[in-house]
This record gives sequence, structure tokens and C-alpha cells, in this order.
Amino acid sequence: MTTAPPPEQPDKQPDGQPEFKSSITDEQWEAFQREVAAGGEGAAAPAEPSARARMVARQLGAQDEAARSGGRRRWRRRKAAQSQPASPPGWRTGPAWQEFNRTRSRGRQAWSAVGVLLAVALALVAVRPSLLLDRLPGHAADAAAAEATASQLPAETVQPSSAPSEVDQPGLPTLDHPFLGSPAASWADGADAIELPTAKAVGGLSKEDVALALRRTKEFLVATSLNPAVLRGGQPDKAFALLNLKDFSLLSQLHRALDKPTRTNDPLTLFSRFDPDEVKPAGDVVKVRGHMTFAAAESGQVRVQADYTFVYPLVKADGDSDVVARTIIRREVKMILADPKRWTVTPGRMVLEQWNAAFYNDECGIYDGYFHPTFPLDTASGSPATGKAEDPYDRSHPLSDGSESDAKECGTTTRT
Repeated sequence: MTTAPPPEQPDKQPDGQPEFKSSITDEQWEAFQREVAAGGEGAAAPAEPSARARMVARQLGAQDEAARSGGRRRWRRRKAAQSQPASPPGWRTGPAWQEFNRTRSRGRQAWSAVGVLLAVALALVAVRPSLLLDRLPGHAADAAAAEATASQLPAETVQPSSAPSEVDQPGLPTLDHPFLGSPAASWADGADAIELPTAKAVGGLSKEDVALALRRTKEFLVATSLNPAVLRGGQPDKAFALLNLKDFSLLSQLHRALDKPTRTNDPLTLFSRFDPDEVKPAGDVVKVRGHMTFAAAESGQVRVQADYTFVYPLVKADGDSDVVARTIIRREVKMILADPKRWTVTPGRMVLEQWNAAFYNDECGIYDGYFHPTFPLDTASGSPATGKAEDPYDRSHPLSDGSESDAKECGTTTRT
């Protein structure tokens, strides 16, 4: 055992420099003396850091302070890159003298190991929060109670007058409860949420014809926005099978959008598709809310108008994380069923007259045919959001008309 000072002789200061003050506290020195008095042969004196160590520590501390002061808060979906601390791992875990003491006791080594294990555990919880949340007293019960109290809303028949209020029992979504903290928890599931109005004869078409138009519109929504294969990036073949074969221009446009998507010909305005290499659905349930109406169009035609919002819970495809993100898509479509005796149409198939969509929690400025949700703690890779903030659950107003100015807008999402 030696208590000799390090070779740099840190106690001898150059002229004009303030005298170095020891980083060893009185408590540490007294503890050492007690160990020696008790006959502890393995007791090691707390070693002073070298002058080089103290200088590096001061420099890193100054850099850390500069890095922290230059960082920006990341509250919005479009997150700015955050400056990283300048200190290497381990330099931030305790006093400098501990870092340079090569003769620590076994007890100190054990605490160091605990510190490493704790850091690993925190990193694991960051990507798998359910490991912690599911074990917190009452968390599973609270989540189940929140779902139980979120009784299913009656079907929407007209446009609501306001946005839904904040959820009474908010919480973090998990794989077991992917809609926790969302108004969608009280929405109906999947295709069952698309309820058809009672058909009646209009526009020179029979009640049976109108009922067929309503069913075909629902089938189209399911094929474009709920089909599991399409959600995983597949081709929407079932949707094409419902469209008028004689509308060559439209069919060609949609196929081009899927093959070579662009900003002006984006398939996502009609089809919900996610990159299977990036994300996958967090379960089998998609929450849906909206309504469908119909009216006579021209003679021998019925026009069906549908307005629905779809909430998709997602996890990363690599399987290393159970963090859930939600992407919300609102769609408006207008479809026409026409009498083939009076119009040049394929019997029993729908004419896609107009469609519009709004996407929430999707990267701005990426046009590759897939939605790209942002997860908590991720840094967005798309273009900055410059538009206004919107609530994706607010269905109290119609979507914009899809004009060029609207198509360019990308704003922030107030909640998911």
C-alpha cells in the first residue's frame, strides 16, 4: 500500500496560480483512517487525480455545459437533433478520484457493477417500457380499468360539432393496450365500425342498387385502409377489383402512383401502406370512426360519400422494441354507382369520383409510397413541419379541397 502522490505533484502549483484544493473530503479521509486503525490490510488511501486528469475533467465539464446550453427541447413531432454530452461514459458517474483509483475495494467494484447494470436496465426500459410498466403496482389494473371505462361510442351518423375531449385516464400505449390514452379507445374496431345507412331508392335506381353501392363503398374502404396485406406494404388488388374497368385514365394513374410514387401522385392519398422493413402493426385492431351518406347524382346514378378516420398502432419491425406509436389517417371518398344501361360503366363496379386524405404522425416530405411514423425519442428524418398544429381526432370540419396549396402543407400533430 502506498500513499505517495502521483508523479505530476499536483500540490505544487505554478507561480500566480491558485493553490489546488484536494478533492478528498474529510469524511473520505476519516473512513480511510478507521480502516487502517481496524487493521484492514487491503485498505487503500483515496488517491488524488493527476494534474492531467483534473485538467481533462475541467475541459469536459465546460464542454458539457456548452452542449447543454445549446440543446433544444423536442416537444413537437418534428424533433430537432439534440447535442450530445461531451464526456465519455463513466466520467459522469461519480467523483473523479474514483475513476482513477486502480486499487478500489471489492465493495466499490460491486457498486460499479450495479451502476453498469442499472444503466443497461434503463436502456432496456427505453425500448421495452412494458418491462417496467407492466410490473408497476396497479399499472395493468389501471390500464384494464381505463379500457373498461372507455365504453364504445354509438355509431357516428353526422359530422360531430367538436373534437373529443382529453382522455380522463391518460397513459402510455403498450402492446397489450395500444390505444391507451387515445380517444380511439372508445371507437369501434375495424370493418365493424363502418355501419351502412338504410338504403332507399334514389336517382332512378332501386333500393337494391343503392344497397349495393353502400356495400361496395364499405368494401373499398376495407380494401384500401384495413386489409392486413396492404397495411404491410402489399398491393391493393381487392380495391382495384371494385372499380369501374372502363375508367382507363384513373386506373393507370393509380398503378403509376404505386409503382413510382411522387408528391403529386401519391398512393397514400387512397391506400394505407407502411414499410414492412420499418414498422409492423401492434396487434390486429385498427380503430375506426366516421359515417357514410348517399344521395342522387345524375339520372341513373347514386353518389355515396364516406368520411372515416383510421387509427393504426405500430411498433418497429426489428422486434427490439415494444414502444407503440400511432398514425392517424382521415379519408373522404365519393363513389358513384351508375346504371350500365344509361352509362358506360362496368356493371356492379364503382366509379371513384373524388378522394381526399389527411395524415397524422407521418414524416413530412417523403414520397416513397409508405407512411413513416415517428416514435418517441426518435429524430424525424423528413422535412421540417411548417404548417399549423392540428388535432387528428377533430372530425368537426371537412377536409380541405386538396388544392395545390393544401397539398404542400405539413404541420404538427397535437396528440396521437
